[in-house]
Amino acid sequence: MRIIPAIDIIDGKCVRLTKGDYATEKIYSENPLEIAKQFEASGIQHLHLVDLDGAKSKHIVNYDVLEKICLSTSLKIDFGGGLKSDEDLRIAFESGAHQITGGSIAVINPRLFSEWISMYGANRIILGADCKDRKIATNGWLDSSSLDVVRFIENHEAGGAKFVICTDISKDGMLQGTSIGLYKEILDNTKVNLIASGGVSSINDLEQLISIGCEGAIIGKALYEGNITLKELEKLC
Repeated sequence: MRIIPAIDIIDGKCVRLTKGDYATEKIYSENPLEIAKQFEASGIQHLHLVDLDGAKSKHIVNYDVLEKICLSTSLKIDFGGGLKSDEDLRIAFESGAHQITGGSIAVINPRLFSEWISMYGANRIILGADCKDRKIATNGWLDSSSLDVVRFIENHEAGGAKFVICTDISKDGMLQGTSIGLYKEILDNTKVNLIASGGVSSINDLEQLISIGCEGAIIGKALYEGNITLKELEKLC
C-alpha cells in the first residue's frame, strides 16, 4: 500500500483543517517545501498536495508551491483543489504534478472529467470522492450534493476512472480512525484503486487499510500531531 502524507496549502503555508472547516485552520509550517523534504528523507515517495485556496476559489491558486516541491524533491505528487478547467490541468501538469485529483469537476461536469481521463490517461487522473453521510461534497466541502458516494464511484469507473481518493469528511482531522466499512463496500462493488483518506490516527489504522486491499492511504493530522512518526512509516515504505 502506498503511504501518502498530505500537505494542505492556504496562503502558501502548510495547514490542517478539521472536517474541512476553514475556521479551524491550524498552521503547521510556513515552509511546505521543508516539510516535503522531511518526508522524502524518511523514504516517502508520494505526496498528496491540496490547494485549499484553489478549492475555495474554484481555480488553481498555489501552483507555485507545487512547482517548488517538484523542482526540489523527487516526490511523486498528486495535486488537487480547484481544478475546474483544461487550463487548470495544464498549469498543474506543467508545474510538475504526477497525478491530479478532480472532485467537484466530476460532479459539476462529469463529461469534462471523462475527457481528461481520455486525454491524459486513467493513471494520471484521480477521482476525488469526498463525502459526508455518504453524500458527495464539492468546492472544498463547502457544498453538498444528493449523490451517493458508492454510486458516484461506480458511475465514474464505468467512464474510465481507475484511481479514487475517498474521504469521509466526518472523520477528517478527528484522529479517531477511518471509515473501514465504507471502504470495504467500495472495494466490494468496484475494481478501482482505492486511496483512503480521513481519520488515519495510528499504524493500526494503516494495517487495517492494508488488510482490506486499499491501494494507498493519505495521512495528515496524525503526522503533524505526532500520533504517527516518520520513523514508524519507514517500516511501511
